[in-house]
Amino acid sequence: MKNLVLAGLTAAALVPAAARAEVVMSSIVDVLVDGGNNYNWQKVELPGTKCGNGSQFKFWVHRTGSPNLMFLFEGGGACWDYDTCSGRAGLLGAANPNGIADDYITQFTAKYVSPLVNGADPGLPGRSKTDLVTKGWNIVYVPYCTGDVHVGNNVATYVDSTGQNPPLTWHHSGYTNTLAVANYAKTQFPNVQKMLMTGYSAGGTATAAGYYFLRKAINPARGYLLNDSGPIFLAPNANFRSRALHDKIRQSWDLNSVFSLLPGTFSQSDFGTINRMVAQEFPNDQLAYTGYSRDYNYSRFSYDRFHSPNDKESVLGYWKQDQDALVTELNKYNNFSYFIPHERAINSSHCSTIITFIGAHACQQMEKKRYWYEYLEFPWSQTYKCYSEFVGMDTFLSRWINGNQRVRIYEPANGYNAEDPGMQIVAPLINGALGG
Repeated sequence: MKNLVLAGLTAAALVPAAARAEVVMSSIVDVLVDGGNNYNWQKVELPGTKCGNGSQFKFWVHRTGSPNLMFLFEGGGACWDYDTCSGRAGLLGAANPNGIADDYITQFTAKYVSPLVNGADPGLPGRSKTDLVTKGWNIVYVPYCTGDVHVGNNVATYVDSTGQNPPLTWHHSGYTNTLAVANYAKTQFPNVQKMLMTGYSAGGTATAAGYYFLRKAINPARGYLLNDSGPIFLAPNANFRSRALHDKIRQSWDLNSVFSLLPGTFSQSDFGTINRMVAQEFPNDQLAYTGYSRDYNYSRFSYDRFHSPNDKESVLGYWKQDQDALVTELNKYNNFSYFIPHERAINSSHCSTIITFIGAHACQQMEKKRYWYEYLEFPWSQTYKCYSEFVGMDTFLSRWINGNQRVRIYEPANGYNAEDPGMQIVAPLINGALGG
């Protein structure tokens, strides 16, 4: 492994600085992750669909002959002002502010980011590749370029507060794009047995916000919703931490025009009731949420700009309160599962179904080791142990999709992943490839 990484870095040193980061990223990922896909993809461009900058929206389809169909909705931030929509805000802005390239499906994000798309949890040095329940499924891959979690319905004008640039016209066309994708997919896959709508981060939010529309269009024999790290928390009034964010995006994205189309089991006065709505409207479907308790990415979008203090531990404290309330809500519905590990060093504990499932495991009774002799077990630096079943993401997915089981694991606070020596080696390299 060491020699391969050094070879990649040596090759990077021989190219111009502007291209060096791409070479390093590809070299690290190719060495670390035995993943990615080389599928035959069909690019689809539909009239009337747009990215935020007004360019043509594009998505991709992979056909296999399977009776099952997966929709993957990409994540990548959100935007509601000049800085976040123009790209000037960086990581706390919206992905792909310049639109979607024609070869996007072969680039890093689409190729590597989702084991669910690739049909396998990728192998790492010393760790074998594991096939997943989605292997061989038809796939609709939906990139993200509208900054509105795929459900906005507004053309907004954002003014540069510095006065250095002209106003920005931004197309929050997520709803139009999502509906067009759904209707097109219906013509291509008219008799779907199992339909999985999943996404990570903003794409996870899209699964909750857009499942009703996609499910109605495809009308599969069985529906599955997997929201990875894009929770829509309860916020019935201003006393709830997520209410300020909800009010902001309601206005910027004109969400009332979209959410008014939802059935009465959803209340527009509380976006968090979207979870109740999907559970009650589709009682025979399997619905699930996954994400980390120490997610320091999505939590920043939720609270950084709206609450003080907004240091890391305060933000994570707000997140934990909202997450606890979400779990209490999901417990009311028999068809809702959840899989909530505590933390992992990859991507600031944000998203549990991306890149690799290393560290994407959960244990209901993760505790400090109870007996002195347990500290003699390898790895010796590990002070935590699972005293119930140690469930990996691949096992959760198999039980949930193939077994149609309700699985509920909310892992307590622990340092298991933080103390794992393998994670300490792998996480910095993957984070470097992800850009931090």
